[in-house]
Amino acid sequence: MTVPDPFGIREATAEVMRETMWVAIDDDAVHRCAVSMRQRWGDPPTWDDTLHFKGTPEETAGWVVVLDVLNFCFWAQGDDPDVRWRVTWRGTTHNGYDALAAALHRAVVDDGYPVWEAGWLREVDMATVMHMLRGDDHCPPIPLLSKRMVNLRFLGSPRHRHDRQPADLAIDAKGSAERVVALAKHRYQSYEDVTVWQSPFGDAFWVPLYKRAQILAADLAGALAGTDIAITRHLDQLTAFADYKVPQVLRRLGILRYHPTLAHRIRRLERIHVNHPAEVSIRAATVQACDRLVAALGDLGVTTTASELDWRLWTIGQTLPDDAEPYHRTVTDFY
Repeated sequence: MTVPDPFGIREATAEVMRETMWVAIDDDAVHRCAVSMRQRWGDPPTWDDTLHFKGTPEETAGWVVVLDVLNFCFWAQGDDPDVRWRVTWRGTTHNGYDALAAALHRAVVDDGYPVWEAGWLREVDMATVMHMLRGDDHCPPIPLLSKRMVNLRFLGSPRHRHDRQPADLAIDAKGSAERVVALAKHRYQSYEDVTVWQSPFGDAFWVPLYKRAQILAADLAGALAGTDIAITRHLDQLTAFADYKVPQVLRRLGILRYHPTLAHRIRRLERIHVNHPAEVSIRAATVQACDRLVAALGDLGVTTTASELDWRLWTIGQTLPDDAEPYHRTVTDFY
């Protein structure tokens, strides 16, 4: 199967997998999972208009851009994984990504923050960010709060034409998911998710992953469906969104196999440094494994994309049993 690779993500991650000792992909497990998934294949999860804010197309687009510039690192930073940032809104308690969506929805409808306006983002201060992302009483604050404020300010001050609004990413993309990614990484440095692979066989090389820029394209496609700025083309060019939850699911399914040293560190909830070869390997393996699973499903007559498959796997990850191996813990604003 020939898959488009406009940003070199697939090529670079394939090279990592040829060299790494940290993570392997079990192709027999890929086939078994494809057979199992085909038997219960249904409609993909839908965009939740209750959790996510929906205004005019331009307001919605700007809100989603803000959502994904903050879409990273929600896991508990202490020894107890259950002591984490949570947000209760409209009678439901959320954690992780859902808590972020709830907090940003609350910021608009309850607090009146015009989060999609570049001028507001340029001037946002820590007190406002803390209020906007406030969690429930007696729970820890959202991790990397200062970094989130910086990302918001960068969103208000793109690299070119300081009068641009965040919604212009969707408008200027002209329906193309590929163009959303290209514009996001060009205009805003906080979307530039590129890591480095220290090759054991030669020179180091760059590995682009663009997790948040790519998930932005997919989220805009969901949020803007049916509008005149909808993202409808080139979604098949997106890769899986290399984070910490999807590889946990792939490992649970037997598709990813970790070196015993890495598995031990993850089980002990030890932090894996960003750009460590093991961390890069997990992310590269996520991209490659999802592409192989897409291909295996295609062989069985199921047509899907890596981004849709990622959404399905992430949804599975929200209900993993208590005995599932934990996800790797890397402190980063990439994912």
